[in-house]
Amino acid sequence: VQLVESGGGLVQAGGSLRLSCTASGSIFSPNGMGWYRQAPGKQRELVATITRGGLTNYADFAKGRFTISRDNAKNTTYLQMNSLKPEDTAVYYCNADIDIPQPIGILEERFWGQGTQVTVSS
Repeated sequence: VQLVESGGGLVQAGGSLRLSCTASGSIFSPNGMGWYRQAPGKQRELVATITRGGLTNYADFAKGRFTISRDNAKNTTYLQMNSLKPEDTAVYYCNADIDIPQPIGILEERFWGQGTQVTVSS
């Protein structure tokens, strides 16, 4: 299973970016998908999550500025980020919880993308 992210870059404060993350290599579509971020010298933190049915959850800093969505047919999740601030600068990682067939039964595993850099200049 592979998660490939795209859409990061350099943007001025107040600008917008849209991140994408596509999962491939699994016979099952992802269950939950989400975005995390890690700034230099800080721990990785939750940004937003979305269930297969579209239920969303946001970190407080993301509410009202970021929107997570997904296209189940494409196994892709998106993160629309508006009104970006310099403190949003970080590497953004997506993850996906995917059912993996086992010799007996199925086991849900979490997979991570490689990360995409978002830099917001003041």
